[in-house]
Amino acid sequence: MMTPDGGSRAYAPHRALGYVSNEVPLVTRYINMRRENLVITCVGRAFHTYSTDRFQLLSVSPQHDDDIQCMAADNYLVFTACKGNDNVYAWRRGVELKHTYKNHGAPVHLLLPFAAHLITINETGNVRVWDIKAESVYTEWKLNIKVTTICHPPTYTNKILLGSDDGRLQLWNIKTAKLVYEFQGWTGAKVTSLVPASAEDVVAVGLHDGRIILHNLKYDITKTVYTQEWGAITGIAFIIRKQLMVVGSSRGTLVSWNLEEGQVDNLLVKAHHGPISGLQCLPDELLVVTSSIDNSLKMWRFDNSDISLHKIRSGHWKPPTRIRYYGVGDEVLSAGGDSTLRSFCTVTEIANRSFGRASYNRKLSKKRGNKWSDPLTMPPISWFTTEPARDMDWGTGVVAVHQGTPAATIWSVQAGCMSDRLLCHPSRFNKKAGVGVSATCACLSRCGNFAIIGYSTGHVDKYNVQSGAHRGTFGDPIAHKFTRAVYVDPLNQVTITGGTEHFLNFWNFKTTKLISKMNLDDAVSFFVWPDSDTSFLAIALDNYIVCLIDIDQRTIIRKFSAHRGPITDIAFSPDSRWLVTAAMDSTIRTWDIPAMCTIDILKVNTPCVSLTFSPSGTYLATAHVGYLGIHLWTVRSAYSHVSLRPINEDEDVVTVPLPLTGGGENSITENQINKYENNECKIKQLESGLITTSGLADSRWIPLLDLDAIKKRNKPKMPAKKPEAAPFFLPTIQSLNDQQLHFDLNKSLPHKENSKSVLNRIELLSHTVFANDLLKAQTLEQNVTLFTTLKNMGPSAVNYEIRSLNPEAGGSSQLLNAFLTLLDIITTHFESDDFELAQSYLGVFIKHNGRAVAQLKNEDMLNLLERIVNKESVAWSRLSNDINYSLAVLEYMKNN
Repeated sequence: MMTPDGGSRAYAPHRALGYVSNEVPLVTRYINMRRENLVITCVGRAFHTYSTDRFQLLSVSPQHDDDIQCMAADNYLVFTACKGNDNVYAWRRGVELKHTYKNHGAPVHLLLPFAAHLITINETGNVRVWDIKAESVYTEWKLNIKVTTICHPPTYTNKILLGSDDGRLQLWNIKTAKLVYEFQGWTGAKVTSLVPASAEDVVAVGLHDGRIILHNLKYDITKTVYTQEWGAITGIAFIIRKQLMVVGSSRGTLVSWNLEEGQVDNLLVKAHHGPISGLQCLPDELLVVTSSIDNSLKMWRFDNSDISLHKIRSGHWKPPTRIRYYGVGDEVLSAGGDSTLRSFCTVTEIANRSFGRASYNRKLSKKRGNKWSDPLTMPPISWFTTEPARDMDWGTGVVAVHQGTPAATIWSVQAGCMSDRLLCHPSRFNKKAGVGVSATCACLSRCGNFAIIGYSTGHVDKYNVQSGAHRGTFGDPIAHKFTRAVYVDPLNQVTITGGTEHFLNFWNFKTTKLISKMNLDDAVSFFVWPDSDTSFLAIALDNYIVCLIDIDQRTIIRKFSAHRGPITDIAFSPDSRWLVTAAMDSTIRTWDIPAMCTIDILKVNTPCVSLTFSPSGTYLATAHVGYLGIHLWTVRSAYSHVSLRPINEDEDVVTVPLPLTGGGENSITENQINKYENNECKIKQLESGLITTSGLADSRWIPLLDLDAIKKRNKPKMPAKKPEAAPFFLPTIQSLNDQQLHFDLNKSLPHKENSKSVLNRIELLSHTVFANDLLKAQTLEQNVTLFTTLKNMGPSAVNYEIRSLNPEAGGSSQLLNAFLTLLDIITTHFESDDFELAQSYLGVFIKHNGRAVAQLKNEDMLNLLERIVNKESVAWSRLSNDINYSLAVLEYMKNN
């Protein structure tokens, strides 16, 4: 069953993890209240604000309509402009939209805060000067050059300097909107950066050909030219205390020039994996902050002779290929195409960790330092398996295999690093026999002591992960022509292997002898197994079919076939009732294992390459082709009742956008899900004769009949303190529905009533609020409201209200009759709803008030009770017959 708009019924976009920066340059701002600099980076449609003290993520902005194209900031506001519209937005505290500057005519690509004004330049060359507070245009003019960068030279009042793509510079007066002077510049060299230098009248001009020009604006002469061979200049910053000019390039190189000596003071090749997009020097500090399209934010220290990495905040710089939740916590392990293994925390960004890059010789790579072109770096991780059982003892929580190499690596999640041991049989590394040999799959035993690794040559080896020693080989000499999947059962009794042949091999784990084979319809792609101790094993085949086998019976118990592309990953829900599959057809299907049907289809705009369920079952994490982050989806059934029915394959499925960083308009939190369910996903009315439940938690109605025993068991050892009593002159009304006392002030007002009316008032005061409303209820709407009030009460409150109806407990025959009338109305007009609640309320009523009803011998009351019991009996008989029929069919199918 789909949502009304055709989207997913089971999942809602939550947020994205692992995004830090992109090609938009970072900006910095100083906050007087915090006495700290803040760094702001762009992550697509939102921007992140980090503190420079701990590089902690402080806030994530609301989502823009399109990707952010440029940013700027002053001490009070952050200004952003998008690619898809011509508006500029001003944000306060990074999350509150304060101002909007509209109707630029074209998307804005340059911004410059200028005291109380904001200068904007759109893609057609139109310049506007805005009054920030009034949101009005102060002046505007049209340019005859294509502007690439902008700055304000100090001491030049009301002047801005513009750089163009043909090398010219123009100095404009924003007050008069007139061109003051045009510098001929450097023909054919695109100006990529303009920064005021530490000397008066001098600006640093960065060019696309790698030159840095120190130009005097007053006399229009070039003072110094610096040339470097590391690509275009993307950023310039000055450290005045040490007379250094720090330059970033399009090749990720960071260079510091000594202005006094006119030579390179220090050089850091490959400071980033990609072009340095933003570079800023923190005022009065020897620190420089850089951002890059490699999804990283770094702070560099210049107080020593070398450039040292001071702080870092980063994610994958190549898309992740496999993700898995680790243990029972909130950590998601992610392996990317950058040969790194990372851990992302779904609770706080501070807990994100990088375990480093895989290396053939970890110690030697560590001595060489931060060199990204290290020849010892291993290929990207193609598959990894996790088991936290022995990670604390031996540091063997993860075993990973890499593309094109026979060596498997061991990683410790507890220590956050790669182990020095490699798992590989010596013959696999033989130059003659090892050509083209690569590890293809791995599985850690549930005890954490052994690792089974399969190879492209068909070998399957068993290793002890503590020592790295080889403990046996499955097959004589090989198990398959090409091994693709391996698995060990939770008791270390059976090892299962699959390859390019159309069968599975079952091996004795200890003796490595072949036990049996099981035929399949096609070749095996990979195995996935649940974290729980079940006998299920999911097998993805090359014909796009997923088979679920019982490893104890060694038979196929389920087949799921609906994908139109190769299966990329499979995940079990924590209770092993759902099977979620992803394929290259850009769909994520959720299957109900007992019913063997599709209950949800999540269609995304790019294929999902890996997915995993959180141990609590509240989130589904996915990784997608071309995306650097991990995307979290909320499982709606974890927060509210969701009716999931088999999906008709002919239904149109709407593409759902991926979750955005920090949530957003398309994200649904726990508090918003109830609103979504109530307003957008209303369940259709059931056909006549069908029954549904209320959807309340079992703890709201199951304990009602056994509440006395539960209270006796949970009785505290120490008596509870008596609550402070209200003044004796203020009469109160008893109520368990609210914690506060209800005062009856009508009794103190003068009245003219006879003694009988006074007795009636006193009698009413002894009843609860619910009982008083029950006596007054006359219409259908009033009775429905009363039943809703009863549903919202806890088990103790419901038990108290029903027991209070008895005349011996302060009730009356009118109250007993009114409650039976309420149940009769509910079961008559809402025959199919709240079935279990009506049954439990009737059971409590008969248990505590059945003797009183029999003693009163009221014919109307007895007729009401008999009619209600008959209705409930008929409904339960129909439901019982259906349940027994289903159980019989299942038993028959199981036995055959």
